[in-house]
Amino acid sequence: MDEWASGIDTVLCDLDGVVWLAHQPIPGSVDAIAALRRSGRRVLFVTNNSFALLADHEGALDGIGIPAVGDVVSSSMAAASLVEPGERVLVAGGPGVAEALQTRGVDVVLNTGQPVDASIDAVVVGMHREFDYDRLAVAADVVRRGARLVGTNSDSTYPTPNGLLPGGGALLAAIAAASGATPVVAGKPEQPMADLVWSMIDGIGSPSTSSVLMIGDRPETDGLFARRLGCRFALVRSGVTPAGSASPHDVDLRVDADVADLADVAHRLVRAEREEQ
Repeated sequence: MDEWASGIDTVLCDLDGVVWLAHQPIPGSVDAIAALRRSGRRVLFVTNNSFALLADHEGALDGIGIPAVGDVVSSSMAAASLVEPGERVLVAGGPGVAEALQTRGVDVVLNTGQPVDASIDAVVVGMHREFDYDRLAVAADVVRRGARLVGTNSDSTYPTPNGLLPGGGALLAAIAAASGATPVVAGKPEQPMADLVWSMIDGIGSPSTSSVLMIGDRPETDGLFARRLGCRFALVRSGVTPAGSASPHDVDLRVDADVADLADVAHRLVRAEREEQ
């Protein structure tokens, strides 16, 4: 029996590179989620993808056969926890960032590349395809004038069926370099996302770290996030970390399972439960 698979009742599952690639389901992932839920386990989708609206995350999952209303936790939501209601925030990101901030009660100013004269308390950065030199210049100027710099995540790349694209972390790095500021990052593997996840799974009862499993394709985010939570970590080779590549060498990072994909994880969890009965 896989020792790491024993006693897991809550599964935290990354989306990009684990469930899908650019919303195209990875083979076996839909059935894997269904099997985990049939076994009585709670599944939460914990994503650093800040671009999409919450309803779009949920709708895209439902579109491939995975009901997910109330089960998605995004880095936009974590970033919103770092600003206060009533603050004025420049958004250098997608609609998901603006939505999370507006839900928080923040006065949102979209970065269109035009100069911003009003006082700004923070600049929140996430992935968006409209990023250009003018938007970079505006965001950096606002930060140099005293606004806090907040990143939804530090992921440098974003996996797609056709390879890797620049991620939100790449845009954040550009603004940080141009402004000279050190950003505060909200998403995996940082504490704001951990706090948000724990607030959601506390409703299950009295969860312990030994009963929680994080499944992800990035040791530097998902693996370190599992370490921050104190829970177990399953690395899948269906996204950023390809099959055959070297295992992570961080001596402080515990990889409890190094497997092909989400379907393999689900199979091992369900098998372990049967062997314990």
